[in-house]
Amino acid sequence: MIKLRTYLKPHAWRMAAGLTIKTLGTVAELLIPLILGYMFDDSEGSPVKSTPVLLAFGGAMLALAFIALYGNIIANRMASRVARDAIVGIRRDLFGKTLSLSARQADSFTLPSLVSRLSTDTYNVHNMIGMMQRLGVRVPIMLFGGLAFAFALEPVLTCILVAVLPVMLFIVLFIARKGIRLYARLQGSVDTMVRKVRGDYGGIRVIKALSREDYEREAFRGIAGEVAQSETRANLVTGVSNPAVSLLLNLGMVAVVLVGAFRVEAGAMPAGKIVAFVSYFTLILNAAMTVSRLFVTLAKGTASSRRICGVLNAPAEPLLLPARAPREGDAFIRFENVTFSYGGAPALKDISFTLQRGEKLGVIGATGSGKSTLVQLLLRFYDVQEGAVYVGGQDVRTLPLPELRARFGVVFQSDFIMEGTAEENVSFCRGIPREDVERALHLAQAEFVFDRPEGIGYPLAAHGANLSGGQKQRILVARALAASPEILVLDDSSSALDYRTDAEMRAAIRENFPQTTAIYIAQRVSSVRGCDKILVLENGRAAGLGTHAQLMGSCPVYREICASQGGDPVSYTHLTLPTNSRV
Repeated sequence: MIKLRTYLKPHAWRMAAGLTIKTLGTVAELLIPLILGYMFDDSEGSPVKSTPVLLAFGGAMLALAFIALYGNIIANRMASRVARDAIVGIRRDLFGKTLSLSARQADSFTLPSLVSRLSTDTYNVHNMIGMMQRLGVRVPIMLFGGLAFAFALEPVLTCILVAVLPVMLFIVLFIARKGIRLYARLQGSVDTMVRKVRGDYGGIRVIKALSREDYEREAFRGIAGEVAQSETRANLVTGVSNPAVSLLLNLGMVAVVLVGAFRVEAGAMPAGKIVAFVSYFTLILNAAMTVSRLFVTLAKGTASSRRICGVLNAPAEPLLLPARAPREGDAFIRFENVTFSYGGAPALKDISFTLQRGEKLGVIGATGSGKSTLVQLLLRFYDVQEGAVYVGGQDVRTLPLPELRARFGVVFQSDFIMEGTAEENVSFCRGIPREDVERALHLAQAEFVFDRPEGIGYPLAAHGANLSGGQKQRILVARALAASPEILVLDDSSSALDYRTDAEMRAAIRENFPQTTAIYIAQRVSSVRGCDKILVLENGRAAGLGTHAQLMGSCPVYREICASQGGDPVSYTHLTLPTNSRV
């Protein structure tokens, strides 16, 4: 199990050196009041008059002050370096883990929460690591070392401190324990705010087009108000520690001065000792005040580290099942009585079909009928709950994910275009040769790229903001084709294309990738009517499976879809390919 100390172990020597230097600097600081007391009184209790002795004491105090100063500076720099390097490792592993999470795990954590853990939570942990090194050693030494020196100077007055400190520590620990829970809730509220911001920024054009800015401002104001309330509750609870500690220690200071004055007047202790004792009391007071701040940071960091470790310790999914030898004559892709649910009603129920290598399958159905879920199971983003999915005769649950997904070229409904050139978006850091990128763009009918002066170096804005919907889809299809996949999945990837361009693209794919098994998920009958098989889905169930002609005669749902589209108004099944379709 990964814990925070896992990332601190590589820096153990630096932490040990820093803590040693910090200890020396703090002890040097504690010696200064002791010397100050001796400057006022000699061994008999009368004032020291010798100038050389005073200069010697002053020189010693100055040397100790410099040791304390430079010791703390060096130790703090080392602490900052440890915190920086540790958090770099945490962020690297956390980001890598988020990429490896299964779809089910990502749904469980939620994407806004993962973003918050990678940003706000790592920042809180960074502060905790740095502060615990800077003050985690200094504060205990100041508290208990100061008590030891104070006891050596004047045991009676020290009893006042001993009476105050346990009450103070109880208050601080009690508040810190409650603070951890409150800051964990605060981070949950921040997750909700990040989710809202993410959604609004993603749909900013729609919000503006529909003049919904005022509504979204009000909705955000409500969420931000909840965050503010959570933060206020946490800060109010943790903020009690400072005044409470100050009150106790100030009362203790009053008691020390009063008792000390009576003892000096009675001749029970020299005046120099009370000066030194008050100096120690001040050091202890400052250290105690720092304890409350230290525990607030500790509460935030502890809550955040638990959230981070919750992701890092998430079990590896999905697990591999034992492989078996493919059956002779088995289909290349096979769904066998597949049932799957996201948690409610089944998204797919008892789905079965087979595809041989090179066959084209069209999947059609109403919105929410389970078309995209089919792809999620095929790529093993989710595991079936009943039945099995086979690729190349092997259950996908027996195949390592890189091996399985390397066979696919996929365009999803909600795919994305990164900021970069057309070539970079099609190659997608896969080392695909330039000529293959150009070929894929031609086959995807993305001729608009070559009409630009930059060619495939044409810069694309983030999310394809400088492209039309149809242009985006053609870039995405080119990306799927560029690596010459064994299996091509196009999930509603031609909805923004006109009928002719859609048909030309499919014809080019059929001619140039005859051995590629293709699955076309579409809303339009014209996009699937030329496929070898068409699967009709209705409410997660198979309403029909066959060719266009067969379904027109046997599947009422398919006939209804055709009728709703004007009897499949335009068909370019027998198009002559353009000259650039084969490269």
